[in-house]
Amino acid sequence: SQLVHQHYPTSVIFCSFGSETFLSDDQINELALGLELTGLPFTLGLNFPSNLCAKTELERALPKGFLERVKDRGMVHTGWLQQQLILKHNSVGCYVCHGGFSSVIEAMVNDCQLVLLPFKGDQFFNSKLIANDLEAGIEVNRKDQDGYFHKEDILKAVKTIMVNDEKEPGKSIRENHMKWRKFMLDKENQNKFIIDLVSQLKSLA
Repeated sequence: SQLVHQHYPTSVIFCSFGSETFLSDDQINELALGLELTGLPFTLGLNFPSNLCAKTELERALPKGFLERVKDRGMVHTGWLQQQLILKHNSVGCYVCHGGFSSVIEAMVNDCQLVLLPFKGDQFFNSKLIANDLEAGIEVNRKDQDGYFHKEDILKAVKTIMVNDEKEPGKSIRENHMKWRKFMLDKENQNKFIIDLVSQLKSLA
């Protein structure tokens, strides 16, 4: 919570990669510059393969002068983060992540909005489900040929999801997010699913 406690409600971007998905230097560069372009406070968590020195890799991979330019509103961290506590914090308004199932669920049961940047496997399916089917988040635009994204794509996605103008698409996304959040936190509904599952399993015996 030290990373976000000084900011206004829902004003901070939390962005985290590296628990399972490691970004290339080019991807780190565009992601960091995109966050800088938003003009919003942010926490960027980046991790690297265990055989590398994380601090050295971080200093090498980030854009030149980035840390100095964002020192008053941005924090970059490598290593373990209390992700669930950060996502629950009322300062966090947006979560930029790879779309892994656990990360998506942790965000959906909190108020922070989802910006999805999938890289492999089920992350693509999860991102399509949230962004297209449920319309409860937004996926970063990428080039069809190679999946490359630019800093402007990060900026556009974050601005869309965090905008306060009621005429903007971010409003309906936020409303859908809250609808699904309410559904997921409804204990009666969740218990019914379990009871129905057990009943169906018994009927197969």
